Amino acid sequence: MAPALPSTIAAPVDHELVVKKSRFLAHLHPVASVAEADAVVARIRKEHWDARHHCVALVVGTHADQQRSTDDGEPSGTAGVPMLEVLRHRQVTDVVAVVTRYFGGVLLGAGGLVRAYSSAVSEALDRARTVHRRILTQVHLDVPHADAGRLDHLLRDWAGTHGAVLGETEYRDVARLTLLVPPAELGTLADDVAAATAGALTPVPGEQRVVDVPA
Repeated sequence: MAPALPSTIAAPVDHELVVKKSRFLAHLHPVASVAEADAVVARIRKEHWDARHHCVALVVGTHADQQRSTDDGEPSGTAGVPMLEVLRHRQVTDVVAVVTRYFGGVLLGAGGLVRAYSSAVSEALDRARTVHRRILTQVHLDVPHADAGRLDHLLRDWAGTHGAVLGETEYRDVARLTLLVPPAELGTLADDVAAATAGALTPVPGEQRVVDVPA
């Protein structure tokens, strides 16, 4: 079985943490690129122009292959890296985390800062709606119009028990049924279609796609 892909979040999340009078405003936002993440950071900086720090961690890419962080004036290693470690540990990607700090007048020390910034991101993630991702193979099956209804019903039931997703049917000179199928289930699908059609029809595998599945 292929290793699980990192998850992402369905929508932006805001969370506030207060530690010794300092306010830590965590904002998580789903993004598809570093450029999108940079735009989110710029907007947060503009909205909270009077804050002392805007620390950032971001993870982007289907396999979480682009990662960045910044302490934005906090002591080195006390903000961005702990925030990034939370994202890594929680195995999420395509997300930017910005924690804006309003200083409360009490120094927290390096350990206190690490705990505050990591907790702000972790607690925000607890409130996020997770979206899991799977790699599925797109498969199409061309069916005579007279058999389309029966095969659609069969494949709908099959998809529900094999982790597959049934797509829209296209009507041409034949009806084209489309499924997104776990790669390990392709052989089973071919066997079941052959059994249901006395060997007359064969599903045709195509490209692999990353599919978001709400948790």
